[in-house]
Amino acid sequence: MSTDDTTKRIGKKLLEIRRAKDLTQAELAKKAGMNGNYYAKIERGEVKPAPEAYEKIAKALKVTAADIFPF
Repeated sequence: MSTDDTTKRIGKKLLEIRRAKDLTQAELAKKAGMNGNYYAKIERGEVKPAPEAYEKIAKALKVTAADIFPF
């Protein structure tokens, strides 16, 4: 599995969790303290954010890293 595949799988998982919590991308981005467009790119697997960005997202979603990462 390539890094790009992993990035897309993480983005898909974030999308699923966000929808389950009934949040928009903009709402989650605001809670995570990041730009909405940047968050949307993370969800689509278009960017590979720093671990700190994933930490902010996990905290905003109130989940653990194990809930987000597919490995």
